[in-house]
Amino acid sequence: MNSAGDPRIAIVGAGLGGLTCARVLQQHGRSVTVFEREASADARPQGGTLDMHADTGQAALRSAGLLDRFHALARPEGDEWRVLDFANAALLAQQGPSAAGGRPEIDRGQLRGLLLDSITEGTVRWDRAVSGVTPLADGTCRLLFSDGTAEDFDLVVGADGAWSRVRPALSHAAPGYTGVTFVETGFDRCDTRHPDLARLVGNGSMLAKGVGRSLVAQRNSNGHIRAYIALRAPEDWHVAAGIDLGDQRAVRTHLLRMFDGWDESLRYILRNSDNGFINRSLFVLPAPHTWEHVPGVTLLGDAAHLMPPVGLGANLAMLDGSDLAHTLVTESSVGEAVRAYESIMLPRSIEAATGSAQGLDHLVPATAS
Repeated sequence: MNSAGDPRIAIVGAGLGGLTCARVLQQHGRSVTVFEREASADARPQGGTLDMHADTGQAALRSAGLLDRFHALARPEGDEWRVLDFANAALLAQQGPSAAGGRPEIDRGQLRGLLLDSITEGTVRWDRAVSGVTPLADGTCRLLFSDGTAEDFDLVVGADGAWSRVRPALSHAAPGYTGVTFVETGFDRCDTRHPDLARLVGNGSMLAKGVGRSLVAQRNSNGHIRAYIALRAPEDWHVAAGIDLGDQRAVRTHLLRMFDGWDESLRYILRNSDNGFINRSLFVLPAPHTWEHVPGVTLLGDAAHLMPPVGLGANLAMLDGSDLAHTLVTESSVGEAVRAYESIMLPRSIEAATGSAQGLDHLVPATAS
């Protein structure tokens, strides 16, 4: 306990789930420290756009007292999907945003910035890489840092993503390759520089899919479109193809060959992107992923239930963070709080993992439908 008698709480990872947890704890007057291996908030780009679901991400933002600020930044028109025929780009289906704006979009970086601005200055200790944790006999947990130092806490929360350094204290599970890789690229100032693509994508997201490969493009803020070339392929597909991922021209040429026969308006994504190609192999944790309760440590978000990126991960991470914070301020002990949280989070994550796997199969079909 700290000098005020509150439990000493450490959150490893300044992502959306960890920051939501910190925000809700501070709302209730609890102290918390967030450790982040990155050197600063802007050390790297934070990724694409996210749709915030009413019963998960938005519920967490409401709990954190940030829903109004979220809506001021969000793009309700972004909750639109267009499905196109890969052979001729004909519109096969279109789903517009609901009248109530049920899943407004927001750039991940904007959402993280909103959360960072909402917590007390100094809460996040940047450039503090964690190497592991050691649960102690008295029910506390020792946090081990890469520089050789250590600190003890009443609770360590692993919010440190797919390759969590906290997870091994609870589980031997490791992420496995899904068989699907996303190759990411992007377009800047689309409405003026790429108007035909902007019309093709519309206000939200566009999907065209064939057997074993798909193209997804999503509107981000400031006229940016982020695109993903989705492939069912071995993780080392580029090695088998004799391609150096650093050779952008070779990657572009190979991808164009892979999408031979697709409509040229869709191949434009491969041929004319402003940004380079980034290879992102998709990994997931086994489902179900559960563990026996260990005093002094727990997980949230991708550290607990890494799933395919089909719209659930960020929402669940934030709801995890909110739920954990609430149990910590309402239960009589840290141990009871963590047990209560895990009894909610683990069953929820099992159901979501099943749905996400099905979503990935829909996004990148393995066989013709």
